[in-house]
Amino acid sequence: MSIRGHVPLPMDGRDPSHLRGDPITGDRYFSAEFAKKEWDHMWTRIWHIAGRTADIPEAGDFLVHNFMKESVIAVRQEDGTVRAFYNSCGHRGMRMVHDSSSVEAFHCPYHGWKWGIDGVLRHAQDADVDFKAGNPCGKLKLKELRCDTWGGFVWYSMADDSPSLMDFLEPMPELYRNYPMDKAVRVAWYRIEINANWKFVTDNFSESYHTRTAHPQVPPWIDQDVDSARHEMWPKGHGRTVQPMRPSLTDRPEGGGNAMFEAELAKWDIDPAAYATYEDFALQGWLDLKAAKQRLWREKGYLHYEHMDDEEITDSPHTVMFPNVTISFLPDNLILFRSEPHATDPEKCYFDLWCMAFPVEGQTEVQSIMAGMKPLREVAECEHRVFDGGRGVPELAGQIVYQDMELAEAMQAGMHSRGYTDAYLSDQETRIRFFHEVLNDWIEGRQGR
Repeated sequence: MSIRGHVPLPMDGRDPSHLRGDPITGDRYFSAEFAKKEWDHMWTRIWHIAGRTADIPEAGDFLVHNFMKESVIAVRQEDGTVRAFYNSCGHRGMRMVHDSSSVEAFHCPYHGWKWGIDGVLRHAQDADVDFKAGNPCGKLKLKELRCDTWGGFVWYSMADDSPSLMDFLEPMPELYRNYPMDKAVRVAWYRIEINANWKFVTDNFSESYHTRTAHPQVPPWIDQDVDSARHEMWPKGHGRTVQPMRPSLTDRPEGGGNAMFEAELAKWDIDPAAYATYEDFALQGWLDLKAAKQRLWREKGYLHYEHMDDEEITDSPHTVMFPNVTISFLPDNLILFRSEPHATDPEKCYFDLWCMAFPVEGQTEVQSIMAGMKPLREVAECEHRVFDGGRGVPELAGQIVYQDMELAEAMQAGMHSRGYTDAYLSDQETRIRFFHEVLNDWIEGRQGR
């Protein structure tokens, strides 16, 4: 059976009977030995995002993705395809490039060897006179990695025998086929170092149980009540929480009004004062909003709604793709969160925030949700920051993502306590233990073969 197209029915993400009960012990978050197991059995076998296809539109345009101690180049070819190579000169291993750019050939700064964008050696100093084995040009090639694209992203895998990208991501490509992801514009781009293990980010985005406490700004625009959301997970570790983008009936704004939802209704020609009760305003208003969006999307320039269904144009399927990529699929925005481990310290990670928006006719700026109001244009440079207790990203203060980073650093400290032995989870947090069990499956060889 499937819920749409060829998407298999998910497991109930609030049903602990799907779990084995593997403990979530503190050492997973600080042990160098456990981090080594993750590298050996999981990180070197999964698919990683190198960057966005929009960043490399022309032949010779390339991305550099540094992951722990590895560095990978993804470069657009003359035929329009994208290929990936280790960022390591085939002569003596020199790292050739450090920042994404565009080239006719990759030029090693140590001895001057030049490699074509197809990975083939084009030039070597003294090539005809000083190599007893013969001129290496045209013979040597950079070591290539598997490379593919989906969702407007360039992906690569270090393993030759791991699943294909579509197999690895199943069922995400089919589930989100209605979103024109490759047309989204990245309007904010941060890479933030935080004092926490990378897994805290996936833990955090695998549940919404914390949002009522940690994110009081959420209830006016997303219904986080326990029985309003749908929690789903699939065998490969991917999962999501689908929440209605309507006011919570439990956590109502003080004073009785809700300016945010009122403005959304008015934008779609719905009178927010037409509802007799707050319940009607939230529930019937949400249904009226669905109908208005389906009726008026073309007239108002929301062309990305063309293939989206009623749920997609009004709700928030907050989606974790195993192991470390989360995308919030909002009606008008995509927000990508990614955590990557520090190269040497398991108690640090890099937290990536990419705020993307679908272009709407007549708009010149957009509300990026996590990073505030931004011009509607592609951001070309990444902002590298250190969280530093929040001092490193003052412009994000008060945003949901800022609050999450504060929580991650405090949780990391708690993992060292002798008072913590395992998590005692609510049903809403089932997907946290499921994530750790799938991670265990990779480490123990039961996944990714």
